[in-house]
Formats: sequence, structure tokens, C-alpha cells
Amino acid sequence: MKRFRKWMHKEPEYPTIPEDYHSEDEESPRLTLDLEQNELIFRRIFHNSSDIVFRKIGMAEQALWLVIFLESLVDEQIVDEHILKPLISNTSKQQEFDTQAEELDDQIISAASTNLSSNVTDIVRHVLKGHAIVLTRADSNAMMVKVNGNKQRSLEEPSSEPVIRGPRDGFIENISTNIGLIRSRLKSSRLKMESITIGELSQTEVILTYIVGIASESLIEEVRKRVSRIQIDGILDSAYIEEFIEDSPYSPFPLLHSTERPDVVAAELLEGKVAILVDTSPFALIAPMTFWTGLQASEDYYVRWPIATFVRWVRFLFTAIAIFAPPLYVAVTTFHQEMIPTNLVLSLASSREAVPFPALIEALLMEIIFEALREAGIRLPKQIGQAVSIVGALVIGQAAVEAGIISAPVVIIVSITGIAAFTIPRYSFANGIRLLRFPMLFLAGTLGLYGIVLGFLGILLHVAMLRSFGVPYFTPVAPLTLASLKDVIIRAPIWAKTGRPHATGMSNPVREPAGQKPGPSQGKQPSENN
Repeated sequence: MKRFRKWMHKEPEYPTIPEDYHSEDEESPRLTLDLEQNELIFRRIFHNSSDIVFRKIGMAEQALWLVIFLESLVDEQIVDEHILKPLISNTSKQQEFDTQAEELDDQIISAASTNLSSNVTDIVRHVLKGHAIVLTRADSNAMMVKVNGNKQRSLEEPSSEPVIRGPRDGFIENISTNIGLIRSRLKSSRLKMESITIGELSQTEVILTYIVGIASESLIEEVRKRVSRIQIDGILDSAYIEEFIEDSPYSPFPLLHSTERPDVVAAELLEGKVAILVDTSPFALIAPMTFWTGLQASEDYYVRWPIATFVRWVRFLFTAIAIFAPPLYVAVTTFHQEMIPTNLVLSLASSREAVPFPALIEALLMEIIFEALREAGIRLPKQIGQAVSIVGALVIGQAAVEAGIISAPVVIIVSITGIAAFTIPRYSFANGIRLLRFPMLFLAGTLGLYGIVLGFLGILLHVAMLRSFGVPYFTPVAPLTLASLKDVIIRAPIWAKTGRPHATGMSNPVREPAGQKPGPSQGKQPSENN
């Protein structure tokens, strides 16, 4: 009985395969002319993988071909129609079963994308990417057929970047679809897509995309170098790539622009930037990024330019409010009451009469509660998340004021600050702004207005010192480039933006010829011809 149990648990004797068969090693095992031996190699590699399929095709008891694929990654209908059926029908017609792998491609299998290889490492990599492998007994080369499945969500407007006017499609987790969305907007052979595989286990495909002749060669090479040197076991999202290649990892400000919108990527590529697409991630990264990019929305370029300019000024104002409103309240009410008008100071004093905490503790409590409600609203299901965040803020704020724990002015200030943070269109940039409120509160609560001034100077110096792939983060304000300010302080009309940004577009600075300002034609009006 013991011998029987030992035999039942005995591992099958497969050919010896190096443990590092997945590595980029030129000494990787090669296939042979023995079809059974080749089958045993792949059975060992994919041992205990329930979704691997080995399909033998032949006559009588003799296998002529072996098809290998992962059913979880392929479109089984394509495999049946373009691989299995042609092979089965050809089996009965063949007189001599010595079909080479190249003949499979030319005469039997109908597929758009095929490759030949005898390298086991290369073949395994293609199987894991959703390819079907066809082995023949007459050839040591395997035919790799691209039959990836179409299991993906539909295209829809990104929930993180909604617009009133503009394209409604967004990136999804399929990198081929994302590439197509960009190419549908930029129909040029100058648009390049470089593929890099990162992740020892995930084998994630990363695409560097840029426009030749517009993006500078130095920028392209720098992005390529930083991405290529990443060594990690797996890449699950573009955020992994972002943290590996940014210039200043300890800064609260994002140094790469992340977006789900293909129109934003296309617009940035036309300005001479480089985009990074990551398979299984709907977020693209764009390098370099500036401070002003975080305050610009894609819809700015789809509405009339005076409206877009006004909205930008509103964003500038509310960005300052998001950082400085609570600290200013704390500083003035704690150290500089003489700066407040008499009627207002009496009103503030009466509202804070029953509050047992100093202004700093009040503001910190409300800020933390507001952030907790905001986070809860995001993490809860959509049906109740919004109700919890809004109703919770109203109920808690009202109850805290009535209980005399928090004064009404603090609730108003914190509410305005929260609304101000929501006006920032880039989520990652808005997170950095939110984070700055807390050190500014401590400075205001300990040093008053002097602390606010010191904090402002610290933020200004930090932003001025930041670089994103060699481009100053505060450009074009510091260093000052007057020609580029027409897309920062204001949103100039499209016909007036004749040049590309100085920081990224100097390889091809002219975007459109001057003199395209619209107006009535110089010829006769239709009424004059009557």
C-alpha cells in the first residue's frame, strides 16, 4: 500500500528544463524534430496549469501536429476556424506528412500575425501573451499565431476626466485598443510606437510613443533609458512606471501627467512630448509635465477661448484658496486680530465663545473629518458613496456647531477649501495641493502670517527647483518665455497658437502658419451680386 501511494504521488519524468527558462538567455533550450519530446518540454513548463490546452491532430495513432494555447487568453473561435479546422481538413488530404512550419503559414493556416521560432523561451513568452503554438513532427521550428481573446470592457468616457464638450472615448486595459485610439487621431507614419517588456513575472508590454521630428531626440532617449533600466517582478499599472522614472520621488507634485483621454495624449504628442502606455492600465503617462499642466483641462480647448481663459483664472484663484484659506483663518484669528474689521471680529468672537479648542485644533479636526468623508465617498459603492459624503458633511458639521465643539466660521472655511480642491482638473495634482494644507496649518498656528509667508516661499522654491525630464517644472513662467504664456495665463485662440511650447517643441517650433485669424472674406458679399 505504501508503494502504491508513493507511485501515485510520483512526478512524471519530463525532460530536464533549466529553472530560468523565462530569462533572456541565449542558451535557452531548443526544440527538436521529435514531436513527443517537444510536447513533454511544454508539459513540464506548464505543469499544474489548468487552462493550458494540448491538442493533437493526426491520422490513426500518429500525431502530425500539436497545437498549444492558454484557453483563458485566446479567442477559441479564431483557434477553431483558422488553426484547428484547416489542420484537420488538410490531414485527410496529405499524402506525405512532412509539412514544414513555413508551409503551414503559406498553405494551411490563415492568420494575420505569425512568427517562427525554435527557442523555448521565446515560444513560452508568446503562449503567455495569448498566442497559439503549432508544432509539427517534420520541423524543429514552432509556428506562433496571434489569437488573443477580445475579453475587454467597452470604450466609454473616463469618469476621472469628464467633459461637457469633447470626445467621449477613453483608454481601457487593452494596450492594442489604446494604440488604435491614438493612431485614429494622428494618422501619420511619423507617429512611432516602441515596445519594451518589463517585469520578470508579469512580462508587461510598455509602449513609448512620440512623433519623429517634433519630439527632441534627447527627450526620447532619456525616457527610453529610464524605462529600460526598470527591474521588478511585475508591473500592474502605469503608476509603477511613474515612480521608477520621475525626477524627484519625494515631491508632493506629480512629475508625469497621467490621463485616460486619448485626445489629451494626441495633443501632448503634437507639442513634442513622449507618452508611455502600459498594458492592463487605462492610464497613459506623458513626459515632461509642468505645474501649469495640472491646472489645464482638455475641455479648455473645446470651448470658446474667452470662456476657457476665465475658467483658468477661477482655477488659479481656487488653487490658492485650497492651500491658504484655512491657514489664513488660523493665523489671523490667533495672532493678528487687529487686522480684522471690528464688526467681523465681534462676530467671530461670539461664534467661538463656547468652543473649547484653539483655532488650529478646530481647523485640523474639520480638515481630517472632511478628508475622511471624501475618502469614504470614493471607496463606497456609487449608489451610496455620494450620499454619504454630502449628507455626512452636513450632518457632522451642523451637529459639531450646535454642540459647541467647532465654530461655524471653521465649517464654512473648510467647506470652501474642499470645493476649491475639486476645481483642479488633474486628480494627482489636486492630491498634492490637498497635502500642502496641513503643513501650512501648523506654520500658521505657530508663527502666524510669518509662518504662511515662510511656507509660501518654501513651496515656491520647491516648485522652481523641480525638473521633469530636464524641463523646469514652473516653465514658461520660470524661466520666463513670453511666447509660451499665451497657453498659461490665458488660453489663446487656436489660430493664434502658431508655435509649439519652447520647452518641448523646439525641434519643430512652427505648428501653423500665421495670418489665419478668421473674418469676412475680402470679396463681394452674396447680397451685392443681386
